Amino acid sequence: MCRAAQASSRLQIGTLEVGLQQGLVRHCIAADGGYGPHQGRSPLSLQKTEGLMPPKRKIKHVAWLKLQPALQTASGDQVEVYELQIDTNNKLMLKAWAKHFREHYCLDDHIDELMSGTPQKTRAEYLIAQKFPDANSNFGPQTRAGDFAEILLSDVVESLLGYWVPRTRYRDKKVKNESAKGTDVVGIKFHSGGPSKPSAYDALITVETKAHLSKSTKGNRLQDAVDDAQKDDVLGQFRVAESLNAMKQRFIEQGKGKETKSVARFQHPHKNPYIQDIGASALFCTTFYKDTEVAQVSTSKHRPGSRFKLIVVHGQDMMKFVHELYDRAANEA
Repeated sequence: MCRAAQASSRLQIGTLEVGLQQGLVRHCIAADGGYGPHQGRSPLSLQKTEGLMPPKRKIKHVAWLKLQPALQTASGDQVEVYELQIDTNNKLMLKAWAKHFREHYCLDDHIDELMSGTPQKTRAEYLIAQKFPDANSNFGPQTRAGDFAEILLSDVVESLLGYWVPRTRYRDKKVKNESAKGTDVVGIKFHSGGPSKPSAYDALITVETKAHLSKSTKGNRLQDAVDDAQKDDVLGQFRVAESLNAMKQRFIEQGKGKETKSVARFQHPHKNPYIQDIGASALFCTTFYKDTEVAQVSTSKHRPGSRFKLIVVHGQDMMKFVHELYDRAANEA
């Protein structure tokens, strides 16, 4: 058992026990992400935290994610299902999405300096040659699909679930046709007080993300994500620790003090405990999406008491759109 920041609270594996003067009230962490008899998030997590962590982005294209009826899995977990309905006539929204997407790989203000000295003559040529995964050769298309899925799920976690998601993975890629190493998506949220006053109700979410956008992809991709998500359990696994350390190092190098402190707060869960949600997500082209396959997913191999979040997104002709978004991101730079 770990002691929380206050003597009246303590965090146990799988159970959050809140000591009150009137007695002990136990909030068991439910499989659907709720606390005890409450549905959804704990009332304690609804405290306003503006100013306590780095500002979240205004991500307009999440409005195209339409919530569908939830699914129930074989292990009793609930799956949030979204359909991505893209309005191809909304050029302003697509332009904003392309800029948001592009700057995961390279800030617009840095492109000219980075391009200087290379054989490329235009920003588009530089991004295509040096930064973006290839459209056709090697593992480029597969990497494009994976990167797009991770970035879109980062947008979901930040805009729809209310976490702050550090975006540092893609700018430091050494090989453009390979996936970035480490935890796919990390989101953090402060209950109150910010990083200088850790609370046992601060929250970290890790999300393992998979994509099924082409015929060549085999297997149950959401189940694959669930299985691989075990690598990010903060109790006993090291991948999330390595990912947090890499994020903090990048923020230190960029001179971003608030971001550095925000990440550092979550690096010692035994000394400063917090709530962890373990997430798994899959992005599908609607052609390959099957409700029945999603319903077969099981989280039974995970540690008992784990808080699990399952998310599925599907949309028409997704791989075609992925290529179009990369083209737009390059040509509009």
